[in-house]
Amino acid sequence: MITGAGKGMGPAISQAFSSEGAKIVILGRDMTALETLKEEIGPKASVTVIRCDVTSASDCEAAVSQAETAHGRVDVLVNVAGGTGPVGDTAWETTPEGFDEIIKLNMGGCFLMMKAVLPGMIARRYGKIVNVGGTFGMHGRAGRMAYSASKWGLRGITKSTAIEVGPYNINVNIVAPGMVDGPRFRTKVMPGMAEAAGRSEEEIIAEHAAEYALRRISSAQDVANACLFLASDVSRQITGIDLPVDGGWAAL
Repeated sequence: MITGAGKGMGPAISQAFSSEGAKIVILGRDMTALETLKEEIGPKASVTVIRCDVTSASDCEAAVSQAETAHGRVDVLVNVAGGTGPVGDTAWETTPEGFDEIIKLNMGGCFLMMKAVLPGMIARRYGKIVNVGGTFGMHGRAGRMAYSASKWGLRGITKSTAIEVGPYNINVNIVAPGMVDGPRFRTKVMPGMAEAAGRSEEEIIAEHAAEYALRRISSAQDVANACLFLASDVSRQITGIDLPVDGGWAAL
């Protein structure tokens, strides 16, 4: 099961799992985006589309029930669904509504999906959960307080749950992307940061790349590869970790 599959990094992650032969269940609110993704993956693949608002407990429970009915079990959950929150706002400029909204989505959405899928995984004594966090949840960033708080909180949810479900042979980890080039990065994040800094988007992008050891911004495929690794049995002895996919930014 892959949440937030239709947008952002979701399509690349969905394509990556499908290319490995996985039967995938793609979730989201935008059914047009999900159906388009299903067509792009191709008719030979096993792709089930389910509408799901991850901030709704009933939606999450219904989605897991539908997936288990269709396929018998859910082996892997990848929580991609999330948002950026206020961009460029200081802590004192962030509204309570803006703060609550991103916490509910980035933390609450992962919690609700995990809560829905874990009983089945525990009963079968097998499961892989990969939460997509962010390096701003490992290293603070001015102008991104609310987003950073949501990703710091997701780390706590992930690590505590990993301890609880470890005895049931279930791995729970975080992939923490840095800046990821793509539509949302170009149309929402960069314009907001450029406006707040009073500089061009090209200058802001170049500044970010210069902060990374590898001097380049990550791609959605980089993130997808990390998700595949943590969802596979190659990583059977890894749980409760943050895996930065950021060209070395968090380590510097």
